[in-house]
Amino acid sequence: MNDGPIYTKLLADRARRGGGFLLLIDPDRVPPSSYLPLSEAAAECGVDAILVGTSFMLDRNFASAVQEIKHATRVPVTIFPGSYAQITPAADAILFTSLISGRNPSYLIDEQVKGAPIVKRCNLEAIPTGYMLVESGPLTSVQFISGTLPIPRGKSDIACAHALAAQYLGMKLVYLEAGSGAETPVSLEMVEAVSSYVDIPVIVGGGLRTPEDCAARVRAGASFVVVGSGFECEPEPNLMREFAAAIHAKETVTV
Repeated sequence: MNDGPIYTKLLADRARRGGGFLLLIDPDRVPPSSYLPLSEAAAECGVDAILVGTSFMLDRNFASAVQEIKHATRVPVTIFPGSYAQITPAADAILFTSLISGRNPSYLIDEQVKGAPIVKRCNLEAIPTGYMLVESGPLTSVQFISGTLPIPRGKSDIACAHALAAQYLGMKLVYLEAGSGAETPVSLEMVEAVSSYVDIPVIVGGGLRTPEDCAARVRAGASFVVVGSGFECEPEPNLMREFAAAIHAKETVTV
């Protein structure tokens, strides 16, 4: 299967800029009055793509939220689904994730089997992604919902083995996830170990609160950095620019 246009664009952005900046919007945590201005400013502020995802969708219709964000922005919009019910044709692509750090079959393959025909009908670009939860402090929403244990924070060897399995299974990305608003982000040691062990790009997210947190993960080998909750309380375009400048190491150097 050939690489799709969104995945190809992300790789090109990463190569040109040194790292890719993915803005995560959770429509269940952030009102439209906050996330729509961020979406509108995303391209100008250096965001490479917007991820839209949530563990639940308690207050709003997920498809409507994705459509609103898509209409508001010029950057690619990619679904980061909490379940197959969050698949909608309003987006450009979907991270077709398998929770490879856990052993719950529902999130290893069952949700994927239910979602695959919907992805095909929606004509979404599917980007196969090995999703790995990493210990970060208190129990996170995704750990609770999935009923799985995270990879221990200090066990980079376990993370490397899981990431390599994802590569050998044909996945295009590995996502090291500490969890939304995590107390402690994925360690630099684990990011460096996994990034140097596999040949596919590594995404890192969860608990990254400052531009320097993100820049350090890019220097450690991460191809893409996800920031979301940091903008929920302070939805400021200038803050996005600061994160983008830190993540886009090559552009920062050449200015």
